[in-house]
Amino acid sequence: MSDRPKTLPKLLIVEDDLGLQRQLRWAYDGYEVIVASDRDGAIDALRQHEPAVVTLDLGLPPDPDGTTEGFATLAEILALKPDTKVIVASGHGARESALRAIADGAWDFYQKPIDIDALGLIVARAFHVHALEAENRRLAATSTAAGAMAGLISAAPEMLKVTWTIERVAPADVSVMLLGASGTGKELLARGVHDASPRRTGAFVAINCAAIPETLLESELFGHEKGAFTGAVKTTEGKIEQAHGGTLFLDEIGDVPLPLQVKLLRFLQERTIERIGGRRAIAVDTRIVCATHRDIDAMVAAGSFREDLYYRLAEIVIRIPSLAERPGDAALLARHFVTRYAATMNPAVTGLAPDARAAIDAWGWPGNVRELENRVKRAVIMADGKLVTAADLDLAEPDDTPINLRAVREAADRTAIRRALARADGNISNTARLLGISRPTLYDLLKSYNLAD
Repeated sequence: MSDRPKTLPKLLIVEDDLGLQRQLRWAYDGYEVIVASDRDGAIDALRQHEPAVVTLDLGLPPDPDGTTEGFATLAEILALKPDTKVIVASGHGARESALRAIADGAWDFYQKPIDIDALGLIVARAFHVHALEAENRRLAATSTAAGAMAGLISAAPEMLKVTWTIERVAPADVSVMLLGASGTGKELLARGVHDASPRRTGAFVAINCAAIPETLLESELFGHEKGAFTGAVKTTEGKIEQAHGGTLFLDEIGDVPLPLQVKLLRFLQERTIERIGGRRAIAVDTRIVCATHRDIDAMVAAGSFREDLYYRLAEIVIRIPSLAERPGDAALLARHFVTRYAATMNPAVTGLAPDARAAIDAWGWPGNVRELENRVKRAVIMADGKLVTAADLDLAEPDDTPINLRAVREAADRTAIRRALARADGNISNTARLLGISRPTLYDLLKSYNLAD
């Protein structure tokens, strides 16, 4: 094995049958294969080589006809290196062993006698998922320096289109309006506009217009001079001035009262402000990015939001899809949040149980990413085992009452296909395998539902 490149992914095979051990070793010529015959050997190899993926026979000595030693090895592997993808194989009480192995943190299960080709596909997928998770952790750790949208986690085409739009408009010095429901990540995207723009070295200042009383909002935005009102003991710059040379994010712009809308419009037209109690015009070079969850077009039609201000703020309008409109993203984000919060709140937790993943996929997420993050955070704290369950997440099964069977079937097909495409990173063969259909059938469905690129 010494002539193999050192960059090959490392696969640890824990198997006491020497004949099967040799067969597996030579079946995986795309990996650096390490073998072990018992628990001590497996743990030594894990410490020395830190393999990303382990195949583990549960029937290990001194209990080759049982599973006790195998489960003890699984527990020790995950305790030492929780991100390891362990694929368990057993011929002893396969169903019971599979259920227990997954509950104990195994990534997948395979029943003996082993089909080398089928196991090879499971191993390849395990390496792929391990690499994706490692990349997500790297991006999360370096989000400040890695680029404009490094903090965004998504594989959905709808969200990738949003990030592409942001990258295109960020360099242009125009006002941007983000429209989307609460919890969809509007501030993260606004910061992405700032970080991808020439103003990235300036300040990014955010203010939630709905969270500040109307009587104080003007002072917060425009500042005030000393003595302008009772309690104004010193001259204070407003948020617009603080963002000079950078970006001001006006969250919930739809909650700004009409009198203040007039003053905002004047600033956008003249690029000057006057502090409360001041008489001097102050030139300010600040880019405005705003957001709202309200129906801003309806507000303009009803006269509760000035049309001229709308056109000043909405030079570029970006609509943000809800989490329910981003197939596959809920599970992807949930894994990210489990990793983030388990590290500090419950290190024993290593991932999501199968019922949790199913519940996350089925839930509508009316509170979007904010709801998902809060549920996962609470679940990590409350979890008793190594895997977060649907019960930990407190997710009830949705009440779906079909109206038109054909429409329901088509909607279910579309959702399943898009989720599978997201999980398979767009690979058609892997998507078909996940869906349990042939590639020609998948191509027909993609064409029928207009899902092909």
